[in-house]
Amino acid sequence: MNPAQKALWFIESHLAEELSLDEIAGVAGISRFHMVRSFAAATGLSVIRYVRARRLSEAARALANGAPDILTLALEADYGSHEAFTRAFRDHFGLTPEAVRNSTRLDTLKLQEPITMDSTLLDNIEAPRFQTAKPLLVAGLGERYSCESGAGIPGQWQRFHRSVADIPGRIGNVAYGVCCNGDDAGNFDYIAGVEVSDFSDLRREFSTVRIPEQRYAVFTHRDHISGIRRTVNTIWNKWLPESGLKAADAPSFERYDEKFDPVTGKGGLEIWVPIKD
Repeated sequence: MNPAQKALWFIESHLAEELSLDEIAGVAGISRFHMVRSFAAATGLSVIRYVRARRLSEAARALANGAPDILTLALEADYGSHEAFTRAFRDHFGLTPEAVRNSTRLDTLKLQEPITMDSTLLDNIEAPRFQTAKPLLVAGLGERYSCESGAGIPGQWQRFHRSVADIPGRIGNVAYGVCCNGDDAGNFDYIAGVEVSDFSDLRREFSTVRIPEQRYAVFTHRDHISGIRRTVNTIWNKWLPESGLKAADAPSFERYDEKFDPVTGKGGLEIWVPIKD
């Protein structure tokens, strides 16, 4: 997986944390110099400019939704004061944070959306195993995505890791990324969650999904997490059509066990695709 893809995953999944060029380059396994050159070649932006633009864009969204505390947004965007944040925001968008909050509009702003990771087909994919999954109750943070907006999922996982301790009735240490409730337009719900014993004590902020007993083709993604789009695309657009099998109308999900490191994106995961009997 190329360094820019690893860097994009790390930035998006750690956007609310302190980030340094050395740390990003370290996750990508290259030098600072190599990181600067490879990221610019792939995206047309410097690493630091992309991080700054993404943070300011997320702050602008929060302001348009009525966020009352600009200092909190400033600190979350890694600015040390209200004044420094306001200056950077005005230089980037041509408007003050207060003006965006008062207008509640984003259509005049040039927001930096997450850059989508590579989804080209793999030449080869490891053969799956077949397994019947037991029924699961999964609770966590849910978001609705389109095919175009799925680049926001790493940021959703970051928010999940900050809230997972508040999920009652958790079973085990495995995390699940569940795709469900898809429609004909390509929109779907994605829940970053954990298995729970029941849904009765969950706060309103948590989303839930029941995964029924179902036969699955289980694929192992051994590479860095930033390459998951390529694996998923290859499963659905190459392996499944060539296998002669048909997908069942049931949730698909990613399974992250203790070997997966959410800080580095290494350790591998499993992708469970529902198959008709």
